[in-house]
Amino acid sequence: MANRTDPLAKSIRGTNPQNLVEKILRSKIYQNTYWKEQCFGLTAETLVDKAMELDHLGGTFGGNRKPSPFICLVMKMLQIQPEKDIVVEFIKNEDYKYVRVLGAFYLRLTGTDIDIYRYLEPLYNDYRKLRRKLADGQYALTHVDEYIDELLTSDYSCDIALPRIKKRWILEQNKQLEPRRSALEDDFEEEEEKDEDDQLATGLDDEHEKDYYRGGSPAMERDRDRRRDSHRHRDRDYDRDRDYDRERGRRDRDRDRDRDRDRHRLRDDKDYGRERDRERDRERDRRDRGRRRSYSRSRSRSRDRKDREDDRRKRHARSSASPARDEPKKKKEKKEKKEKKDDGTDHPDPEIAEANRLRASLGLKPLKL
Repeated sequence: MANRTDPLAKSIRGTNPQNLVEKILRSKIYQNTYWKEQCFGLTAETLVDKAMELDHLGGTFGGNRKPSPFICLVMKMLQIQPEKDIVVEFIKNEDYKYVRVLGAFYLRLTGTDIDIYRYLEPLYNDYRKLRRKLADGQYALTHVDEYIDELLTSDYSCDIALPRIKKRWILEQNKQLEPRRSALEDDFEEEEEKDEDDQLATGLDDEHEKDYYRGGSPAMERDRDRRRDSHRHRDRDYDRDRDYDRERGRRDRDRDRDRDRDRHRLRDDKDYGRERDRERDRERDRRDRGRRRSYSRSRSRSRDRKDREDDRRKRHARSSASPARDEPKKKKEKKEKKEKKDDGTDHPDPEIAEANRLRASLGLKPLKL
């Protein structure tokens, strides 16, 4: 029941005002000790006392993302939905800067585009310091005008997504807002008026000087003409010297360019000649290698041919000499065979063959059976 929106509260942007805060952050606020102890039973009148006790602003902080008292009071204002006049009084309060920032944040969540620009833009002239609690629990220094600019230009502030609003130039084009007038424009206008007065005064002084010199004596006129002529001659001499220096510099550059070109040409010729000699030496070495290779091939070929001829001759000589050499061997073998046959030692009967061997050793004729 303590977290329920006031039944008399109107819907904001088509939804429950408390739904402008994300559900996760809303649940953390409901479970926070400050919400349970300090925000219970607050009304639009007693809310001011709690707002005056604020000493910093911020969203959630710490490892468990604990909500700050500032965001808890914003949630309470969304729950009870105070009147617009009370919110405007919050914003116009110059004694308590955190009360002013609390009202500006609530108006940024629930107000119309025209009301947001109309009531928040004058706070650009408030340069008081504010303490802001960061997500890591540390404090950072900011100012009221910086925080108002964040509300008007950013999409997120104090871990709450801000509703979208129209650009100011669109409202000016539709003539719903007048062009914004800065507090420094009066100072700028005063400075511009002073500058215009100074320019008029200097213009009058110049006119008086011109009239004085225009109405001078003939001697002053002659001196002025002489000075003018001397300046003219000096300028002419200066131009002549400058042209001479320019022409001499051009000649020097051309001479240096020609010298560099000749040097590069000689270097290129030397490189070309050296490369040509190197190529000639390579060609000579290539021919010599080819000649040596062909000579060695011919020598090896002739050597192989000679070896083949020698082998052929040897084979031919061996084949031609073998019949004459084998004839005595054949005759001897025939004679031995005949003698063996005459001795009878080759008789099939071993006893007879043995007897014939004995008889042959004794010089007797073999047995004939």
